[in-house]
Amino acid sequence: MIKTETDLDQIAGRLLAALDRVDSLDPLSDADPDFQLEEAYRVSGGIMRARNARGEKTVGWKIGFTNRGIWDEYDVHAPIWGPIYDSTLAMIEDDPASCGIGHLVEPRIEPEIAFRLSATPRQGMDERALLGCVDAVAHGLEIVQSIYPGWRFRAADTVAAFALHGRYLCGQPVARAAHGEDEWLSMLAGFEIGLFRGGEAIDHGEGRVVLDGPLSALRHFVDGFDERPFGRGLKRGDWVTTGTVTRAFPVKAGEIWRTELAGLPLPGLRVEFS
Repeated sequence: MIKTETDLDQIAGRLLAALDRVDSLDPLSDADPDFQLEEAYRVSGGIMRARNARGEKTVGWKIGFTNRGIWDEYDVHAPIWGPIYDSTLAMIEDDPASCGIGHLVEPRIEPEIAFRLSATPRQGMDERALLGCVDAVAHGLEIVQSIYPGWRFRAADTVAAFALHGRYLCGQPVARAAHGEDEWLSMLAGFEIGLFRGGEAIDHGEGRVVLDGPLSALRHFVDGFDERPFGRGLKRGDWVTTGTVTRAFPVKAGEIWRTELAGLPLPGLRVEFS
């Protein structure tokens, strides 16, 4: 059945209400197996407009499912994306940073690399050209969530439900001008991240697992991005987060997690959940 804008607005309202209640819903595709990505992005755009209307400012975009190593685990086999907001993005200044997760549903942690745009990228740009549209690089931790119980969903479900975004804890950015283009291209293709809970090593990943590197993930996003569902294109100053370098792991209040980076001039992060 073809959905009207009213149908999609109703879906957006249900999802946003679940977010606000810290509640769960069955995946949309359970009741409607024909629910498609194109419809899901229109729902996502409706949610963004509703959040903007209540005072949340869109400050960038998250890209999800760029790590091919987790595609089979979640049965999602291509990248997806959605907005991030000034209410969900936090710049880390303390060590450890403090992050409340009581308002998130089944939260998990993902260590990532983020870019801040200094110019609007265009479709068809290669990685070097895209780097020229970046003025800062940062390491961050996305706290993802699933309002679908047990993290069971299809790709369209994830797009509609905020692209699974909950919070983004962003470390201090390093200016792109601090290093040459060739050096950044090499570092972003070859870095590694270790993920730890307390003193226990939990996982380790290499930057190349993210669609061959964060700049490649950015390229896939730019080439696939359609501003029509959102009514807003990519803007100077936007943050773009490029997807987890390790698997995603559940987090609980009272836990302290940290990361260690090798091959990038970015410090690891430490966060305490409450």
